[in-house]
Amino acid sequence: MTTFRVREAAALLGVSDDTVRRWIDAGRLASGTDSGGRNVVDGADLAAFAQTMAATAERPEPGPVMLESARNRFVGLVTRVIRDTVMAQVDIQAGPHRFVSLMSREAADELQLEPGVLAIAAVKSTHVVVEVPERK
Repeated sequence: MTTFRVREAAALLGVSDDTVRRWIDAGRLASGTDSGGRNVVDGADLAAFAQTMAATAERPEPGPVMLESARNRFVGLVTRVIRDTVMAQVDIQAGPHRFVSLMSREAADELQLEPGVLAIAAVKSTHVVVEVPERK
């Protein structure tokens, strides 16, 4: 089971640590404690919460584009993985952005992708490459 400390959950949701603590205290976001007694949030619960937040969020208009990059990396949580015998569809929620990547089932299995796993959607042109960062 993948878990995230309050600080990590806050960064992934784009809010402050205090906001996540208030959501936990109010019962909006479930939490537990790790072996050190610190609050942690289950990755699958955090992914579901991120999807709900994104679906209900008001989004400001971004305005005209001044500069753009050929490559972007979006850190987020895997929210869904659909596997068949050859291919896999991986959905990632990165703040208000949802990314869908189609990859081989073998790649999804090697990356151990499942809801709640921290992942990076690296976007280049029309391809979304999924990376799993090393956690310390």
